[in-house]
Amino acid sequence: MLRWEYALLVRRRQPTASDLSWEVVFSWYGPDGSMADVTAYGDTALAHLNRAGDQGWELVGMSEDPSLAGHNELHRYHLKRPKVAGTPRQRIRAAGRPTRRVGG
Repeated sequence: MLRWEYALLVRRRQPTASDLSWEVVFSWYGPDGSMADVTAYGDTALAHLNRAGDQGWELVGMSEDPSLAGHNELHRYHLKRPKVAGTPRQRIRAAGRPTRRVGG
């Protein structure tokens, strides 16, 4: 059976630290739960999506956060690709929560 893994590319337009101008930043949320600032890889969403496509990712959806007023922008690009056979499944559990072990 074909299994998928998913990732998320987020584009944010936000004020700089000095609040005098704006900057666009891109963050990548990988299937393993990691988050990376990928702004340095390109200055447009298309550059980032083409890079992801070269790595086997397919764009399956896009959403925008309409609740942000003014010049703030938040775009989410939802991606998927076939999971490589033999890749162990990642378990999702709360951080700091101990793992239960059953004695035997």
